[in-house]
Amino acid sequence: MKIGSMLVDILRSLVHPPATQIYPSERRPAPDRLRGKLHWNPAQCVGCGLCSKDCPADAIEIITVDKQNKRFVMRYHADRCTYCAQCVKSCRFNCLQMSPEDWELAATNKQAFTVYYGDEHDLQRLVERNTQPDAEPAKTG
Repeated sequence: MKIGSMLVDILRSLVHPPATQIYPSERRPAPDRLRGKLHWNPAQCVGCGLCSKDCPADAIEIITVDKQNKRFVMRYHADRCTYCAQCVKSCRFNCLQMSPEDWELAATNKQAFTVYYGDEHDLQRLVERNTQPDAEPAKTG
């Protein structure tokens, strides 16, 4: 590369403003069809497990807490998710959505990427069941 062409580029960049965004101080709205973090509505879920079966990244687990009363907990691994929205398309009961607002998912530890969705009582019951030494692990799917 010749020095003359480099000087032309340098002088041109001094006159023109930068083309990049100053993020995060200047935030633009996310596109409407952006696929962000997965959200689950447990009131509409019947526990069929199609979302976990159709997930190519194995990022979703439906854990049965009480099958008779249709009480389930969903374990979502955001670090495995490819954000393809196949689970949303497969869900017959429209209980899954990918949020266009919740897309900034950076974290400093891996535990932040495993999210449990469900009723607070069911989550506590699941933790108690898994922490007992002689208990079997929770059934998924």
